[in-house]
Amino acid sequence: VQLQAYGGGLVQGGGSLKLSCAASGRTFGSSVMGWFRQAPGKEREFVVGLSWTGSTTYADSMKGRFTISRDDAKNTVYLQMNSLKPEDTAVYYCAAGRSLVQVVRGICDFWGQGTLVTVSS
Repeated sequence: VQLQAYGGGLVQGGGSLKLSCAASGRTFGSSVMGWFRQAPGKEREFVVGLSWTGSTTYADSMKGRFTISRDDAKNTVYLQMNSLKPEDTAVYYCAAGRSLVQVVRGICDFWGQGTLVTVSS
């Protein structure tokens, strides 16, 4: 699976942004998809994971603000981000793995190149 994340940009605090991750490869439908982010000077952190059955796991700080979804017909996974805060500023990566447990731990088989989200105060 090859992943291409896009949709990042500059947004004001309190605003919204929707990221997309286009995947190529026949295994997309059976992959667990995840979003991660890495802020400047910080380690990469898990944001959310979505299994092929629709099960989701969110990092606590993103619950209620971020929503993951997937369109298997388009081989695309989305991350809708609302009520953005300056501390959400980071490069956001999509990734694909074999299980939700592994994806939550950052154990993924494929990674996209990342898209930068900047939230101004």
